[in-house]
Parts: sequence; C-alpha cells; structure tokens
Amino acid sequence: MPSALHCPACDRLYDPGPDEPWRCACGHALEFADRPRPQGEPLPLHRLDTSEGLWTFFEFLPIEKRVTFHEGFTPLVDAPEWDVQFKLEYVFPTGSFKDRGATTTLSRALELGVEKVIEDSSGNAGASIATYAARAGLEADIYVPADVTQSKLMAIQRADARPVRVEGDRQDVTAACLEAVEGEASQITDAESGAAPRQTGAGWYASHAWNPAFYAGTMTFAFEVAAQREWTVPDAVVLPIGHGTLFLGAYRGFSLLNEAGIVDGMPRLLGSQSAGHAPIVAELGGRTVADDDAAADIADGIQITEPARKAEILEAIAETDGDAIALGSDPIESALDRLHRGGFYVEPTCAVAPAALEAYREAGTIADDDDVVVPLTGSGLKTL
Repeated sequence: MPSALHCPACDRLYDPGPDEPWRCACGHALEFADRPRPQGEPLPLHRLDTSEGLWTFFEFLPIEKRVTFHEGFTPLVDAPEWDVQFKLEYVFPTGSFKDRGATTTLSRALELGVEKVIEDSSGNAGASIATYAARAGLEADIYVPADVTQSKLMAIQRADARPVRVEGDRQDVTAACLEAVEGEASQITDAESGAAPRQTGAGWYASHAWNPAFYAGTMTFAFEVAAQREWTVPDAVVLPIGHGTLFLGAYRGFSLLNEAGIVDGMPRLLGSQSAGHAPIVAELGGRTVADDDAAADIADGIQITEPARKAEILEAIAETDGDAIALGSDPIESALDRLHRGGFYVEPTCAVAPAALEAYREAGTIADDDDVVVPLTGSGLKTL
C-alpha cells in the first residue's frame, strides 16, 4: 500500500492516489506519513551490493522501486588541487543529480496508477522526469522557459515528452504548469476554497520542488557520501540552492542516518546561490561575492526567486550551523574554467558550489583543515 501524505504544519492526512493533492490546504508542502529506517549496524562499503544504485538504500525509502536505470553511487573522488572531495553527480543517466529524484518520483507515480505526469523546470529536472517517464511508459508534459537550452529541450523531445515553452521568468513557467495541473481551480486560493489543491485529469504534478517523492530520492546523496566514507560524515558540504532539492535532500539524509544511529554528527550545510536570484541569502542577511551588481545569468539552473520550501531550507541552515552566499558571474566563470582544466566537464550552474567553496575559505567559514564534500551536479554536455 503506498504511503499516505501528511502535513507537518497542520497534521492533515491525505490518502494516496492519482488525484492526491500536491500541497496541503494550509499551503504547506506535504511529506510521507511513513519514515522507514533500517535496523542494525550498516555494512562496510566493500560488503554492500551497490548494483541497484541508490536503491541499495531501499530500507530508507517509503516508495517501492518500479522505475530505475540502477542510477546512483556516483563517484566520490579526491581533488587535491581544490583540497576537497567532489561527488560526481553529473554522471547520472541524464547528466544531472535530478535523476535521484526522478527514479523515486516516477516509481511513486506507477504505485498510484498515474497515467500522465506534468513538471516545470529550467531544463535538467524536465529532461530527467521526461526520460524516466519514458522508462515508465507514461506520458509527460514538461513546462520550460522559452529560452531553455537546445540540448535540454532536445532531451525532453527525444524522450517523447511534450515540451511547453513559456515566455517570462522561472515563476511564470511554474504558474503556467500549475494552471494545467489544477485547471480552473488554480485561480482560487486555498483559503478561498478551503480544500487542498487537487490534481486533475490533465496530469499528476511530478514536481521536483513540491513532491515529497523527489526528496526521497535526493536524500540518498547523503547515504552514499556516508557509505563511501566508511560511515562517517564530512565537516561541511557545499551545495547549490535553487529550489534546494539537493540541499534539503542532504539535510534529510544525514538527519535520518543520525536518527538510525548509523553516523554521529551532522555536516555543516553551506549553500550557494547566484547573484540576482538569492532569496535565501537575503533572508540570512548574507553576502554577495561579485565584481558588479549584475545578476549571474550564467547559472540558469538555480534562478529561483521563490523556493517552494524556503522555510525548510532556512531551518536546515540553522540546524547545521550552515550559511548561504551569492556569487556573481566572474567567480562562477573562473571556477568553471578551473574545473574544466582539471578534467571535470560540468555545466556552468555546477560551478556555483566550487566557487562558493573558495569564498567560504577566504572568509574563514571553512577552515584550512576542514574535511569538505562538494557535489558536481550537471554535465557540460548539456550546454552544447
């Protein structure tokens, strides 16, 4: 039986099904009512059967494996020139970490008997959801900005999904998508209707920002990091923040490992946003590292001004003694060039976290002897 959905804000419970709400009537994001955890001591990495990829950690997941390419267990490699360990999230089947959430989200869709999924994305999540929908044999509509990169657009089309290009900014894309998901109901606020925003026959909202199934996948990032480090956690992890899907996934994963008694301690979670699109930094009264006041349009993958789970991101930062900073185009471009010269062929948005690593070190937020992990989130092949 698929897990029910629960609202942590008002304690409402929603039965699972293809028309289940994508958000609570109170406006809060929903979570799974079930929070499974394994029992007993974890196996050392050399004894783990990792052939199932991230589904190796099925005991943590409130979803049954149904759609997979055996993705996950991406390499964790030493990068001495950066004095860091990079986790190569760009080697996933569609070239980005978003596949972590796509495998669990589409598995959930099949659990519920969904026939069609709808997603809005700047590109990577859309390509990932489209690809996994094809694997699942489901129709998919992917709402994207009108200026989406050609490589990401083609990835969506070649998976036989229907891209819907929307003029305007990233929030306009989400608004158009929600109108399709809810139909006329999207014109009525939750407070006016007194009901949760249900999904219609137009499709099931496979949102990487709202759907808890996506975060069930991204939290496996933390499980892998701990397992690859013989069940220890680093001092800090530096991650990009747009909607915060990987940032919150890391927080949830490391938290669950602590609750299960598998690790002892949490890494500091240090976020990085692009200048001009840094709502988390603004909330924290943080700083921007840039040579001018221009928006960092180079990092198109995290140009989010209204994160769906903003309060949760701020909570994760507070609970881990973390921080967030914004970066302009110059430090991002510099980090991108340096990554490419070092053999890490990644897309521009991926360079935001490594650029932030250097800024955090210069500010003394990260000490010289701190043990740090940074994910490299997207392939450079997506920029062609």
